[in-house]
Amino acid sequence: MNFSSDNVVGASAPVLEAIVRHNGGTMPAYGADPLTLGLTPRFRDLFEHADLAVFPVATGTAANALALSVMVPPFGLCLCHEEAHVMEDECGAPEFYTHGAKLQGLPGPGGKIAPETLDGFLSGLTRHVKQMPPRALTLSQLTESGQVYTVEEIAVLSRIAHAHGLTVHMDGARFANALVGLGCTPAEMTWRAGIDILSFGASKNGALAAEAILVFRPDLAETLEYRRKRAGHILSKGRFLAAQLDAYLADGHWLANAAHANRMAARLAAGLCEIPGVRLAWPVQGNELFPILPAGLDRALRRGGALYYDWASRSLPEGEALREGEAMIRLIAAFSTTEAEVEAFLALARRAG
Repeated sequence: MNFSSDNVVGASAPVLEAIVRHNGGTMPAYGADPLTLGLTPRFRDLFEHADLAVFPVATGTAANALALSVMVPPFGLCLCHEEAHVMEDECGAPEFYTHGAKLQGLPGPGGKIAPETLDGFLSGLTRHVKQMPPRALTLSQLTESGQVYTVEEIAVLSRIAHAHGLTVHMDGARFANALVGLGCTPAEMTWRAGIDILSFGASKNGALAAEAILVFRPDLAETLEYRRKRAGHILSKGRFLAAQLDAYLADGHWLANAAHANRMAARLAAGLCEIPGVRLAWPVQGNELFPILPAGLDRALRRGGALYYDWASRSLPEGEALREGEAMIRLIAAFSTTEAEVEAFLALARRAG
């Protein structure tokens, strides 16, 4: 009953089979193989964008940091939510790869930045050489609270950012879960809504270790190949990275994985909400849920072998707060989470509740 993360499970069978299938024989190294070269037309077709540039990398941290390195100069600001993954969970990698640029966190319930918050911050900055100028906005999709930015919200935030001279990045570590939750197309959730660069995540949703930086503006892609090599993120045996992404996208596998994870999260949420004293901090919009529950139930679940994380309550909705004797936790369902695992967790919670 490990619901601590979607990183704790292995890779999906099609992805592993693809790695084995492409293991035999020889192929050109450093991304010159036909599998890697084939990713660009595949992503261009998927995102309906003829000029899309594709840069595979092995980790989400590399994708985010390298993407931001072409958007923000060393003297610039990158705006994000104050609880964003790039702010709290990447050990300064964005600042390192931008050679000293600063991340500026903005508040907002549910891990989301409101348009008025963004516009107010940008409009209130001085235009003096002493002030680091804002150069980029990065949005997490899903947010750290498991919430989705709707297509309309992305478009409004992008318009504000662009009007102030910023580029817009999306951290799509759980891109597929958000896409399935919204029921829109990849193009609608990205470049058509104003996104300039996307960190396209696959590792949390069935890949072994595979992400892709997708650049929708050719001018921003110009130096990324050199930055990726300089950072040590061009794999010598790049075919194995490409094989994962190829299998991940084939026959809608990535969307089926995300849909299953989302369903398992919704099932967990529905069962937990039937237990007295349990409520959700935010609605379930992807594969994450954040129950607020009696502390005694929390202890009983842990004693029973359930694994999950405590969670901070900084961006709770207005009017919501942890009461005395309560705990807030995070549960994440993965592409491989089974109904039996969900039911075992719920059975344990019912007995303890």
